[in-house]
Amino acid sequence: MRILIVEDDEITAEYVRKGLMEAGHVVDLAGDGDIGLEMARTADYDALVLDRMMPKMDGIELLTELRNDGDKTPVLILSAMGEVDQKVQGLRAGGDDYLAKPYSFTELLARVEAIGRRGYPTATVTKLKVGDLKMDLLARTVNREGRNILLQQREFRLLECLMRNAGQVMTRKMLLEKVWDYHFDPQTNVIDVHISRLRSKIDKEFKTPMLHTVHGVGYRLQA
Repeated sequence: MRILIVEDDEITAEYVRKGLMEAGHVVDLAGDGDIGLEMARTADYDALVLDRMMPKMDGIELLTELRNDGDKTPVLILSAMGEVDQKVQGLRAGGDDYLAKPYSFTELLARVEAIGRRGYPTATVTKLKVGDLKMDLLARTVNREGRNILLQQREFRLLECLMRNAGQVMTRKMLLEKVWDYHFDPQTNVIDVHISRLRSKIDKEFKTPMLHTVHGVGYRLQA
């Protein structure tokens, strides 16, 4: 599953992220409610792990915004607020489950996987398509206009991220977090290098470019 953790405590967030990744899941992190809401709105997640008490926007406010948008992504609320009425408030706001702190990671993992299964009424997406660009996530193949395109592992992950968010501007920060798992700016041109390589493979020999630079902001893949 692809999971978003929204947690302002860096130690807790990293502990949960590491455990979920070791269990085979793809995990993104957001350090506050505002960033979490932006990420949840611009990418597809199978489940959200949401801290209740956060600066800027707390977990209940974030959840309310998502549900008002019609977003039905399963949500597990984490909170030190473990009284019955507090749990009821979180569930009534749209949470699918509520886990009070402190908790065991084994229980957290089981609950996340349980709510994630509820969010799979149809088959898991294994193929992506943007215009004439196609990606098979199981076979790990990419082709455009029927021509196979060979990509290195990191290029494949970068393209997958852009295709999953087609039409949306992906900032450098978002790409660093989703593709490189960096939650800081390494002060290198790693993104520029990989974007250049990717562009030479998916655009150079084709009539219509798909990978666009939004100057001062980031990149967008669009048919």
